[in-house]
Amino acid sequence: MVMKRDPKEKRSLFPEECLLREIARQPRLSIGIPKENADVETRLALTPEGVAIVTEEGHSVYVQRGAGVPMSYSDLQYSEAGAFMVDDASEVFAADIVLKIAPPTIEELNLMHERSSILSMLQLSNLSTDCIKLMMKKKMNAIAFELIKDEQKTFPVVSSISEIEGNTAIAVAAELMSNERGGKGLLLGGVAGISPTEVVILGAGIAGSVAARTALALGALVKIFDHDINKLRKIQHYLGQQVFTSVIHPNVLIKALASADAVIGNLRYINGSDRFMVSEDLVKTMKTGAILIDMSVDQGGCFETSECRTLQNPIFEKHGVIHYCVPNISARVARTSSMALSNIFAPILLKIAHSGCVKSAISESAGFRHGAYIFEGVLVNRLIGSYYGIASNDVSLLLPGY
Repeated sequence: MVMKRDPKEKRSLFPEECLLREIARQPRLSIGIPKENADVETRLALTPEGVAIVTEEGHSVYVQRGAGVPMSYSDLQYSEAGAFMVDDASEVFAADIVLKIAPPTIEELNLMHERSSILSMLQLSNLSTDCIKLMMKKKMNAIAFELIKDEQKTFPVVSSISEIEGNTAIAVAAELMSNERGGKGLLLGGVAGISPTEVVILGAGIAGSVAARTALALGALVKIFDHDINKLRKIQHYLGQQVFTSVIHPNVLIKALASADAVIGNLRYINGSDRFMVSEDLVKTMKTGAILIDMSVDQGGCFETSECRTLQNPIFEKHGVIHYCVPNISARVARTSSMALSNIFAPILLKIAHSGCVKSAISESAGFRHGAYIFEGVLVNRLIGSYYGIASNDVSLLLPGY
């Protein structure tokens, strides 16, 4: 007698996880990762490991050849992770979602389809008014990395990158103080019998906190200024020791700047902080050969003398003060930064897929919605609208119509 096999018996041979993935089919995403201009940017938002997480769920990721080279990732590594490697940038920008670091250029936007979506850094100093208007004309969705919130209502990209930037800023300051880079030949920190170098930090956020911790560990004398007294209390608790802190009081700051060997500016404005800028007259009072690092130059800068530069040409001297002003100081450690970003964006992409599309994700998630500055061609961020002189709307008023 021939025994008939129960169809369920064959299915029982597969792991339960495979069955669940087969059942829980989600809409498939098309994601493009273009090659960045290495003179301006060296990071990517997804490493091969992040690509593997996304492609294993059935989504298509298109990576332009050579995109990972600045971070020492080969095309083969991306290909083995499941990415489609393409030569022409137009194939990458044809994806429904483009994921890049630097803000889009006019040329890049012209390659994108209408109603497509782009996720990138905002970097106001590198994003033109024409780009904003073109995205609006093409009814696109644009999401800024820095503005995305998580379930804890914090900014995951800002927090992660700020931690890297805080460490990197001190490394840059130490490098610029040396004779090799035209500095005064000082050691950042202190040794027995010699007065320690003085580091002034403007902004008690994550980057400022990490920079202060690193500078203190090297033996430097650190002074921290911020608008918010609560942040100053928090940073003292974080550092675990008494350190000089002050609200931004003109007389106190003037004295601190006059004696500082390095000043690190990290006051962020795009999320609503009061505007503050150190005037050119105050910069003139600083010591000759002092170091000034502006980590907020992408949002207008902390110093009147700041000029937005690139990684290839980040340093200039003004009034005897050495300036280091780039909007992406963490790109000096591109691989570490890319790994941090990939840990954030791989889950975000899967959540977008669960929602069905970027437009639905904006509608369903308040945190993701906070990152949107253009929604279906409408500018929906008041601060960005004010910066570019373009009328903006409240995104919550637009959602019922979509």
